[in-house]
Amino acid sequence: MWKGFQKPKRLAPELESLTEKYARFSAQPFERGWGTTVGNALRRALLSSIEGAAITAVKIEGVLHEFSSIAGVVEDATDIILNLKQVPIKLNTDLPKTIYVNVEQPGPVTSAQIEEDADFAVLDKSVYIATVSEGGKLQIEMRVKNGRGYVAAD
Repeated sequence: MWKGFQKPKRLAPELESLTEKYARFSAQPFERGWGTTVGNALRRALLSSIEGAAITAVKIEGVLHEFSSIAGVVEDATDIILNLKQVPIKLNTDLPKTIYVNVEQPGPVTSAQIEEDADFAVLDKSVYIATVSEGGKLQIEMRVKNGRGYVAAD
């Protein structure tokens, strides 16, 4: 039944792309069209298996909806939320946690200004969140939760 069907004979990492958080693998050769099919199935399986913590809810003082602008802050709420999605987080508890950013001086706001404690750590403190203008302030309340897999926002 599978006579003449080309099956992959090699699966190997590409060593020049290998880092602590990234690796590229090559499987070849595939029959025409099968590389995309197998690749998408593998991607979906891997994404559904990822465990980690993420910001699941955001409340910004003075913001009624995600398209609002914030007085004294350069970015609007949508840009701030997109920037917060980039913040890598480690949560040392199985319970959801509320975390805060309170900035009242002008200048850039980064993930280093997120208040940490024993249950929670920001893994990359250089992630840009927003810029506060003269006389402005930014107060954000965030909910952090552990989970598995990729969950798209509703």
